[in-house]
Amino acid sequence: MNKPVITQAVINLYDEYTHQPLQRRDFIKRLAVLVGSSAAAYAVLPLLENNYANAAISEPDDKRLKTQMIEIETESGILKAYLAQPIKQKKKVGSVLIIHENRGLNAHTQDIARRVALAGFNALALDFLSPLGGTPSNEDEARALFAKLDPAQSIANGQSALQYLNKLPNSNGKLGVIGFCWGGGMAGQLAVHTPDLDAAISFYGMAPDLTLVPKIKAFVMLHYASEDERINAGRAAYESALSKDKIAFESYTYEGVQHAFNNDTNAARYNKPAADLAWQRSMDLFKRLL
Repeated sequence: MNKPVITQAVINLYDEYTHQPLQRRDFIKRLAVLVGSSAAAYAVLPLLENNYANAAISEPDDKRLKTQMIEIETESGILKAYLAQPIKQKKKVGSVLIIHENRGLNAHTQDIARRVALAGFNALALDFLSPLGGTPSNEDEARALFAKLDPAQSIANGQSALQYLNKLPNSNGKLGVIGFCWGGGMAGQLAVHTPDLDAAISFYGMAPDLTLVPKIKAFVMLHYASEDERINAGRAAYESALSKDKIAFESYTYEGVQHAFNNDTNAARYNKPAADLAWQRSMDLFKRLL
């Protein structure tokens, strides 16, 4: 069998499947039509789905870091999170909340936390599915749980995580957030609801309520994929609102790449040049402001 070809139509269908209520059976049927057969659909599927065995840009046991799973006590319950901290820092450091995609806290998100910590920051990857029992191992089950989250409670939980970071003994009081996909949208939500936030970075995330944009105090950085029609539909209005309200921001488009281009566990979407450039811009912003 020839190597499966991933067309834009296939990418768009998978994006619909992972972000809208499309049943897996219906997704496979429509995928089979696009690629020519059921056999071809099942051959393409591993290229579309995340493979966490590839999530190893940083090493889980890197000796330069202290990493641990923690629990944060809040009035509404216990929040689970993965904390990564640089060991050899002679001064207090800024802190960053990492917000996962709509798959929950997984190996890829933990890898991102370690990379942020290696850049010199306290890095906390919060499991936003904690109120529903935490992130399940099955991606489809995890994705389905996001529709059951209370948006206001998710924002409050993100703020609780930021407060936890701010109270760490080595914290310098500077706070940033970086989010991807669903997490990119949550980064925007935290920006409008958290006045003491210093920097908010969104990778291909939904824009917040534009009427709340004037409340943003943080510096905003936005990363967009040129082929991401769903997210890009709200981009112009968001940038216009940021400009109108004189919110400091930078916005970048990465040509020829897909939604989730930073996710190195996804063969069909990952684009290393774009991911590396967006990452460098993001860490440079944190180093400048935190």
